[in-house]
Amino acid sequence: MASIPDPGSSESPVPPFRVDEELHELLTKPLPAPGVSPPALGPSQPLPEPVFPQHPELLADMELPPDRHDSSGDPYKRRWTAPLILRAMRGWLLPYIKSRVLPGDFHPIIAYLFTEWKCNLDCHYCWAFDNRVMGMSEDVAKRSIDWLHSTNCRVLALMGGEPLLRPQFTHKVIYYAAKKGFWVYLPTNARLLRPEVIDRVGDAGVAVVNFAVDAVDEKPGLPKALNPVRLYFDYLIKKQYRYGFVVFFNINICRNNLEDVKQLTEIAHDNGIITDYHINESPMIEEPHFKHIEGNGTFITKEDWPKVDELIDWLCEKNRSGYKMVNSVKRLQDMKDFMRGEVKSWNCRAGQNSLIIRVDGSLAPCFPMYSATYDWGAIENHKFEGRQLNQMKQSCQKHCFSTLNHNLGYCYNDARAVRWVWKQAKRGFQGVTGSFD
Repeated sequence: MASIPDPGSSESPVPPFRVDEELHELLTKPLPAPGVSPPALGPSQPLPEPVFPQHPELLADMELPPDRHDSSGDPYKRRWTAPLILRAMRGWLLPYIKSRVLPGDFHPIIAYLFTEWKCNLDCHYCWAFDNRVMGMSEDVAKRSIDWLHSTNCRVLALMGGEPLLRPQFTHKVIYYAAKKGFWVYLPTNARLLRPEVIDRVGDAGVAVVNFAVDAVDEKPGLPKALNPVRLYFDYLIKKQYRYGFVVFFNINICRNNLEDVKQLTEIAHDNGIITDYHINESPMIEEPHFKHIEGNGTFITKEDWPKVDELIDWLCEKNRSGYKMVNSVKRLQDMKDFMRGEVKSWNCRAGQNSLIIRVDGSLAPCFPMYSATYDWGAIENHKFEGRQLNQMKQSCQKHCFSTLNHNLGYCYNDARAVRWVWKQAKRGFQGVTGSFD
């Protein structure tokens, strides 16, 4: 679970993993040689060289019409053109519809492409990097995108580590994926998000920039801070309207940043961007390279629960008042239960409608399983199998708070989907014929 189980004090040791021991043994047993990396299919396939700029008029210093995105005083208001709406529909809606009507159970909608497993920062809660690991090759990146395209997947999230450690490589990946019709998502701690990088990824067709930030100023164990990159942030906010991408803050709630979460929420609102919240978790399976499992000042303890509860209540009120958040009020409230280790099964779709591709091209169902050695196959030859996934999820679902996979689980619960459609239709009719109640 997210906090230290039965801590007694903040000095209590943290278990090296959270899943059941039997499942942990299955997921981490050594693989027979030669491993599961994808075999070479002829000569190496490089990514095409991006054309830049594709839209030279957007590099102008003068104010352009898209910059005047609002005149009503609503910080969130912006203009959505037909091509941007079509891009979102191609990325999300059409693959979802196909997944409901096509036979079989493997229909990925979103794939996380780990172009890096290195990072330029060391956030003490984060195990998602190992600076000894080489980044993804162009061959694996191109083959991954081509294979995903053949499965009808159209949402590609670059992941790390820090994807911008190689900005030219990231530019190539975004350019190639966008040209093939992918809705591309770029997360970054923004330390390397220079103005020229923003222009290149925007020009290439990125759809969303996930600005990961945990504090206003750097704090012990939390180097992802806004003020060191404030000039980059300001440029990013300005250019999002020209290029048509969306920016949001991705904030991890820790025991030592509760006031920062409030400040970042207000900064996001003032700048008209969305926020997404996570609650700190220790690793789900053992991560031998993770060096902060003990004495970690970011992990939430039992003594912190009342203060975290108060913060969550504050976020819920902001959500109700109109602050735009990825998380619903219900989802925010669920953080309280997760923090206490109380999670019910929730129809996880990992390995069915979402997956990850590691830097070597091997596959896993979800982000917490990156370091697992279980053989789920590789690009062009997946080995996801319903029985194994369902058996695994009986344990791991109880320890997971993935926002994206929860949302997918909601969409694939037919009763919930029907109720949601009915609710939206009902709201529409109310404007014409009055309430159905």
